[in-house]
Amino acid sequence: MDRINLQAVLNMYAQGYFPLGIEQGIGWFDQRAYGTPYRALMPLDERFHVPKSLRRVLNSGRFEARINTDFAGVLEGCATRGWTFKSETWITPEVAQLYLSLHRYGFAHSFETWYEGRLAGGILGVALGAAFIGDSMFYSVPNASKVAMVRLVEHLRQRGFEIFDVQVQNPHLARFGAIEVDPIEFRQRLFQAIQKPARFVG
Repeated sequence: MDRINLQAVLNMYAQGYFPLGIEQGIGWFDQRAYGTPYRALMPLDERFHVPKSLRRVLNSGRFEARINTDFAGVLEGCATRGWTFKSETWITPEVAQLYLSLHRYGFAHSFETWYEGRLAGGILGVALGAAFIGDSMFYSVPNASKVAMVRLVEHLRQRGFEIFDVQVQNPHLARFGAIEVDPIEFRQRLFQAIQKPARFVG
């Protein structure tokens, strides 16, 4: 990915679009691809909810949170086990290469949970200013992705992020308090967050 293409990709994210693998290569879509006009956001304030059953897992210390230790492993996990689009994985080889390039340039990150020395789950996303766009998640050990969600929210709070975009509402996200906003409000909040400095790592 050259510098011009990189800027074009970041511009698409900044407008609220995300990549999906299509027959012709890579397509850029928003939440309407999933049949809804509303965008889902994970609250970074007191509205974020940790399910009671998950608190025991968090307190047990069974999982270790890491960042970018195995980006390729999280990418592979999301491609094989993550959310799907029209019953096929949306992380095609072309999309995977895009993410690897974004990671190399410091924009794409993996927030991981490790269990007994191996990758157990994680969340893949892109950081722009004080906005984190969560693109996918996976787990191979029960509760690993849920722990990753909680620890990621804690991390974003500590780093001064203002928006955690989770794209489309579903029952799993709703359990954590995810809310839906109309597209105009979403793009306004996204634009404002991108303008503010924040560092996901470093």
